[in-house]
Amino acid sequence: MSTRVYVLAQFRPKAGKESELFEILKALEPDAYREQACIQYMLTRQISHPSATRTDYPIVFNEIWNDGESWAAHGRRKQIQHFFDTQVTAENGLVEDAIVTAYTDEGYDYDAPVFE
Repeated sequence: MSTRVYVLAQFRPKAGKESELFEILKALEPDAYREQACIQYMLTRQISHPSATRTDYPIVFNEIWNDGESWAAHGRRKQIQHFFDTQVTAENGLVEDAIVTAYTDEGYDYDAPVFE
């Protein structure tokens, strides 16, 4: 059974604040990679492409964590809490809206091995 957690943290910046928000988020990457359970923590920005549909959330963290507990611990770090407090929930923050979703790579009827 896979315990990995795949996370998409999507951000819609306030008007004219996309570049500034991207740089603030980019500064979170180095310390996240220091976390032992962090497999991937990559900030991306939306581009125009004929095969893609644009969304209102042009900045996305693509994260992979060893397990849900490790991802939860990441979210309790002071640096991450400070970002959400000052940029997402604060009136004068750069984020208009944020969507954070978690996924598994297991199918609904995965036949997980049983270890004895």
